[in-house]
Amino acid sequence: MNIRPEQPADIDTIRALTRAAFANAPYSSQTEAAIVDALRDAGALTLSLVAEDNGEVVGHVAFSPVTVGGDAGWYGLGPVSVWPESQSRGIGQSLIRHGLETLRQIGAKGCVLIGDPAYYSRFGFVADPTVSYGDIPPEYVQRLAFGQHMARGEIVYHAGFGAS
Repeated sequence: MNIRPEQPADIDTIRALTRAAFANAPYSSQTEAAIVDALRDAGALTLSLVAEDNGEVVGHVAFSPVTVGGDAGWYGLGPVSVWPESQSRGIGQSLIRHGLETLRQIGAKGCVLIGDPAYYSRFGFVADPTVSYGDIPPEYVQRLAFGQHMARGEIVYHAGFGAS
């Protein structure tokens, strides 16, 4: 498997695989593909990585800038998408690990996400009651600091997350 930055030729595949990956997810708003497109159109995809297997795109992860309590230098992880038939093979994990390492290398303060603590704890994410996002239960609002700086407050995602 090869992980690389998205290329213009990948955009339609990313859109289709994101739709397919979230099609049956009970927590999904079914707007994930539109969010990725909106972030890309706004130039707000700091990292947009694809996983290739035998030359075919099988997964995608997006990272975009956020503020936490007005503090910049943080990034939001998501969405993460893998073709349904390729899930549970470690593709999403590889994409996330690669993206987090890249964020560290570019000097990010850390990363936040809204997601399943049982899944994301393997990457070092922790629920932090001092970090919030609307009325989302605090156990699903998670952060991973890359240094000693711990942001506190409300996460503000890019306006692209309002896409539908």
